Amino acid sequence: MITVSKRRMPLAALGAAACAALLLATGCARFDESAASPFTPEPSYESGADVRPEAPAPESSTPPPPTGPLGPCEDPDPSVLATCLDTLGGLVVLPDTQSALVAERRTGRIVEVRPGQEPREFAQIPVDGSADGGLLDIALSPTFVEDNLVYAYVTTGSDNRVVRVAGGDSPKVVLSGIPKGSTGNRGSLEFASPHELLVLTGDAGNPSAATSTDSLAGKLLRLRTFDAGSATQPEVVASGFGTVGGLCVDPGVAVWATDRTSMEDRLQRVPVEGGPPTTVWTWPDRLGVGGCVASQGVVAVSLAAGQAMSALTADISTGAVTAAPALLAQERYGRLEGAALSADGQIWASTSNKTDGEPSPTDDRVVRIPMPDGGGSAD
Repeated sequence: MITVSKRRMPLAALGAAACAALLLATGCARFDESAASPFTPEPSYESGADVRPEAPAPESSTPPPPTGPLGPCEDPDPSVLATCLDTLGGLVVLPDTQSALVAERRTGRIVEVRPGQEPREFAQIPVDGSADGGLLDIALSPTFVEDNLVYAYVTTGSDNRVVRVAGGDSPKVVLSGIPKGSTGNRGSLEFASPHELLVLTGDAGNPSAATSTDSLAGKLLRLRTFDAGSATQPEVVASGFGTVGGLCVDPGVAVWATDRTSMEDRLQRVPVEGGPPTTVWTWPDRLGVGGCVASQGVVAVSLAAGQAMSALTADISTGAVTAAPALLAQERYGRLEGAALSADGQIWASTSNKTDGEPSPTDDRVVRIPMPDGGGSAD
């Protein structure tokens, strides 16, 4: 069982307005004392602690804002990359860094989006999009440029499963039999290496299944053989996960996973070399953690109910988060759900406003947010 310290971070030096904003973003987050060390000096919440925003992407990579009257699916914000999509789940940035594949959760469509162009359907997978199920996450084949393959985590009428599909083709089953429930069907995929696919499964609304050795629910699984149609035997890396948010890898450092429980939302760290996960940050206000990205010790997490991207700096060796997260794009795009990192260091995020939020005329959307820098001091 994962334990979390009840020690809370001080809120000194905050004015009333700043405190309210911080509580919305962090949910009175708590530390895992087994990894954290005392603050010296105490971190500054006003500056977003030791996470610093990067400069915006060069103007040449962002289309100019439209001129004249806007069409029904044109958004004046130049950081909005695609509009008028259905409720979105996970997404992946393509190797050209200027386009992405994004999952429409309820329709089962994988859509290619590119700034300034109409979205184009890449493939469609039959799914059960009721409740929180559907097309939940996607990951590119390590050899996507050659084989055009995408791996997907989906809900069917009988289970949750991993499939793979090429553009315009029918999906092939890679791993089936992941329990399905009325809730807790979310799942996430990430390649830790070209020969290692990580699969994070939800608890299917049954917390006891997450700790059971007889169930694939609530587990972080490793697939070393993931050819479609083969007898894939998953290896259980970690267990005890609730409703899954997202999964991301900081190469050579750690695997990060977010999940939602009845008590709190969590960011957990799984060592690259293996071992039990450690909870390094919590949101007791349950702000709806979603997809995440990680790079050089900075972890950015989508918050659906919090309507922001929360960026945390973690110690590379221990994973300890010793300062309050910085908020990115707060209340700018509504509910942020999926997250992916492009090769040029930009966060691409998807929204889920049509299902649970207050959709704008151009929702649901794919947006781009600069990835913060890590480092610096906390004072």
